[in-house]
Amino acid sequence: MQKGLHKFFVYTLLILLSILFLAPFIWMVTTALKAPDELYQYPPKLLPSTWHFENFLNAWNSQPFNLYLVNSLIVTVLTTIGQIISSTLVAYGFARFKFKGRDFLFIILLATMMIPWDVTMIPQYMAFNMFGWINSLKALIIPSWFGSAFYIFLLRQFIMSIPKELDEAARMDGANVFQIYYKIYLPLVWPVIVLIAVFNILGTWNDYLGPLIFLNDQSKYTLTLGLAQFKGVHDVDTNGIMAVTFLISIVPLILFFLAQKKIVEGVQSTSLK
Repeated sequence: MQKGLHKFFVYTLLILLSILFLAPFIWMVTTALKAPDELYQYPPKLLPSTWHFENFLNAWNSQPFNLYLVNSLIVTVLTTIGQIISSTLVAYGFARFKFKGRDFLFIILLATMMIPWDVTMIPQYMAFNMFGWINSLKALIIPSWFGSAFYIFLLRQFIMSIPKELDEAARMDGANVFQIYYKIYLPLVWPVIVLIAVFNILGTWNDYLGPLIFLNDQSKYTLTLGLAQFKGVHDVDTNGIMAVTFLISIVPLILFFLAQKKIVEGVQSTSLK
């Protein structure tokens, strides 16, 4: 009886918290479906009197969001590939190779995690301007091919927990260093790779400040920059903002539900090992 009562209170609390977290999302969807004259009526109504599904299509067609979608996909896919390749290679080197100053270099790498992006923003802009990357997707893509300190740390900790006997056995079979990397370690660290991919996709897909600083031409805009165009100097297209925000959020939601099992496995593996 006491155990059943405890379960009841736990599930009730979880349901209430779920409703609390879902409330902004529900309000966003219902607001996107309202007529403009219902947006500011008092007292506010959760459900619209008439469901205007055409608001989604009108908002999407009001700007070249198809082009913005292509730009966002290019940046997201290429940065994710870059982060996975570069971070796994660097983590493998720190975990398996012994060289002078290895620990000191790793400490410096971890120290970079404490530097906020606001501090490096101006030097990055000056460097990218010198390279001719301003107003180009290169400024958003190429830095990811040099790894991330956080991702390298996660992968290194995981690789260090793998027995070194696997390396020795592979060398006895004639495998070189690179073959050991992609035939043995990449399959073993797959849960962490999925975790890194999800983190990077979510961060890149929702990034607003980076594209805002480095992109000037509207043909290079990402979805987040296109969404910001609904806010004018004198008015705000609330219907458009809510409709496009919902459409943009579909990709992260689908990604999370498809990869949630791997996300949990990746978090558990990196925390326990």
